Amino acid sequence: MYMNSENMADLAAEACDDRKAVDIRLIRVEEVSSLADWLVITSGLSHVQVRAIAQSVEERLEKEIGRLPIRREGYNEGSWILLDYGEVIVHILAPGERIYYDLEAFWGHGDQKIFVRSEGN
Repeated sequence: MYMNSENMADLAAEACDDRKAVDIRLIRVEEVSSLADWLVITSGLSHVQVRAIAQSVEERLEKEIGRLPIRREGYNEGSWILLDYGEVIVHILAPGERIYYDLEAFWGHGDQKIFVRSEGN
């Protein structure tokens, strides 16, 4: 099933929210980078939660649109997991890493939106 990159980023954000991810941000970078169209950046409060969020994203995108990440990194450490789907890159970070690397500021020239849980979720 085809899904545009914005809808795919939204689906990844919903999967993060399913595992109670904190401060989910979506940043459109297609006009400022050839790296991807969208970044999804979020936090888990423990290494266990960071892994659970990543697993939720992987399972949801595979189930709903048949996509697996091209590359995945960080599961062993559990402090920063990266899931690269080509047009969408998901970063799940522990709070300390998120503050230190401040990806939102680094990609501040991209259009940002904050994921807000819809009613009924």
